[in-house]
Amino acid sequence: MIRRIGYPARSCSPRTGWFVGLEPKSIFQYADELLVLTTEHRIEHFRMLAFILRGWCLAVSGHAEEGIPLLTTGLTGMEEDGFMAWRPCHLAHLGDACRMAERWKAALAHLAEAQHFAEQTGERCYQAETLRLRGEVFLGLGDPAAAEASYHEAIAIAQQQSAKLWELRAATSLARLWRDQRKRLEARDLLAHVYGWFTEGFATPVLQEAKALLEELAT
Repeated sequence: MIRRIGYPARSCSPRTGWFVGLEPKSIFQYADELLVLTTEHRIEHFRMLAFILRGWCLAVSGHAEEGIPLLTTGLTGMEEDGFMAWRPCHLAHLGDACRMAERWKAALAHLAEAQHFAEQTGERCYQAETLRLRGEVFLGLGDPAAAEASYHEAIAIAQQQSAKLWELRAATSLARLWRDQRKRLEARDLLAHVYGWFTEGFATPVLQEAKALLEELAT
C-alpha cells in the first residue's frame, strides 16, 4: 500500500506554497516525505520533484550552494524522463537559487532559458515572476535601471494575464526600489493600487510583505 502524503500548511500544495512565499520549513517536510516514498516505490518523476522542492527550500533558507545541485538534479531527471511541464517555473527557481548564491551569470542564463521555454511552449503562467526575478538579479549586479525595466515588464505581463499575485510581487519589488531612490509617493501609489484589489489571503507572506511596505511608505 502506498502511503498518502498530506500537503503542508493548511492543505496548501507545495507549488502554491512557492507562489505565496510560505515558510520553507513546511515544504521541507513535504519534500523529505516525498523523497522517501518515491525512492521506496521507484516513482522517478515525483522523486525528481522532491529534489527540486528540497533544493529550493535549502536555497531560501540561506543554503543556496547546497540547494543548487538538488535543483539541477531534479531538472535533469525530469528532462531525461521526457516530462517538460512546469519547466519554466523550475528553471526560474534554479535561476533564483543562483542569484542567492551570487552566481549572477548562471542566474541570468537559467532565467533566460525559462523565458525562452515559456515562449516556445506557451506555458507562460510563471512568465511575470521570471521577469521579476531577473530584475532582482540586475539589482544584485548594481544595475537599478535594468532592474526597473524588468519589474515594469513583469507588471505589464501580469496585467495582461490578470495575474494579480504576480502583479503584486512585481509591484512590491518596484516599490521597494523606488523607496530606495526616494520616490516614496510613486512607490506608495503603485503598491496601494495593486494591494487594494485583494479581498482575502492577507495572512500569506506575499500580502504581509506588501502591507508592511505600504505602512512604511505611509510614514
